[in-house]
Amino acid sequence: MMPDLGKYAFAVLASYGVSIALISGLVALSFWQRARVKRALDEVEARVGRGSSDG
Repeated sequence: MMPDLGKYAFAVLASYGVSIALISGLVALSFWQRARVKRALDEVEARVGRGSSDG
């Protein structure tokens, strides 16, 4: 159920939309950066000769 926002409806809904887009973008950027760092770490570990079983 949506409350009556009157003349501010566009501003409020646009603000919600922009906020959701920015948060989604930050989450996507975090996942992309995580994958990039994981790939780089795997390459370094392979170069050094350490497998994931070393402790």
